Order: sequence, then C-alpha cells, then structure tokens
Amino acid sequence: MHFRLEPLLSDGQVEELRQALLEEGTPWRDGAETAGWHARGVKRNRQLDPHSDLHQTLASALSGHLLQHPLLQAAALPVQLHNLRFSRCGMGEGYGRHVDNAYMVGGRSDLSFTLFLSDPDRYSGGDLVLEDPGGESAVRLPAGHALVYPSSLLHRVEPVTGGERLVAVGWIQSRIRRSDRRALLFELDTARRALFREQGKEEIFDLITRSYTNLLRMWGE
Repeated sequence: MHFRLEPLLSDGQVEELRQALLEEGTPWRDGAETAGWHARGVKRNRQLDPHSDLHQTLASALSGHLLQHPLLQAAALPVQLHNLRFSRCGMGEGYGRHVDNAYMVGGRSDLSFTLFLSDPDRYSGGDLVLEDPGGESAVRLPAGHALVYPSSLLHRVEPVTGGERLVAVGWIQSRIRRSDRRALLFELDTARRALFREQGKEEIFDLITRSYTNLLRMWGE
C-alpha cells in the first residue's frame, strides 16, 4: 500500500529547507557512499553530509513533522524513522533500478518515503518509478508533498534532463512487519473513526475497536 501526505510541509517550510540546503558551502557528498554494494553502480546523486550539523538539525525537524502526521501514524504504525537523507540530482543524475536494503544501521526498512522539495515545473525527468505486480507507476509530487511506499518494491529515479531535483528520503520501521496486515488495520481504523464521528461510542464501534486492538496485539512486534 502506498499513500501520500498532501501536504506534509507548507510552502514556507519548504522554502526554508531549500534555502538551507542550497546555501553556498553546504556539505554535499557522493550519494553512492551510502548505497548497498548492489546499488552503488546505478546511484548518481549528491547527499547532504549526514555527519554535518545542518543535517542533524534538518533531519530532526523533518522527522518530527512526519511522526506527527495522523495519516502516517494510522497507515504506517511507526516504531521509528531512520536514515533520513537529503538528496539532489542535476542533469544526467538519478538512481537506477534497485530495492532498498531490508536492514540498515538505524533499523528495519518496512516503508520508504520520498518528500519532494522541488516543484515539478523546476526540473524535467527525475520521476520516481515504482514497480508492482500491476505495472509501473511514475510519481512527481508538488513540493512539500510526500509519498510513502513499501520498501520491498523495485523502484528507480529516472535521470534528470533539466533543472535540479531536490528531495528528502528515509525509512520507517513499523510495528507491523507485513504490508497486507498494515493495510487491513488501516481499513479497520478508518472505519471505526468514521463510525465514531457519525454515531459516537456505540456497541458496533466497541466491537470494531476490540478487533482492531486485538489484531494489533496479535501481529505487533
């Protein structure tokens, strides 16, 4: 299940992030340094030095915005966010077909997210392409909007053919390891919240809540 956070950040918050990231002297490094051994040959981008003070400040603030978002809480059931990175791609840069590592230094990768920081009309190419059994889907979202998707999918970033693509990416370890179970829990939670808004705390709401809570207890880690 993929879902969008529309928006995650306001226009003003996006502009502050962009100004900080694109200021002269910002420490960018070769993105291949953080790729797995099987993906280094297809990763062509630059990433903000994760050891820099700027990275620590921006990553901490952005993680807070993500964890406070109600849709992310309901659909992802996060234990933690980890390995947040700021990435930029100029002409000819991108990231070829790959799958994210299952385990990273910060935790297990159940879900991946991409937060777009450049408006689609500021660059060409650079689509995020996801592969699933139904085929491929290309994603270009407005600045400040984010896409959350299963880390198990093959995906790629098409080469940028004009302008510059600026994004933040990272990973989520969920309380629920399996994607199909997260989707079922999200549907139950959505249904019980809608029922509560319409009818209050009636018997049917309590029964659905019991099922939701017990499934969460049964499947959670």
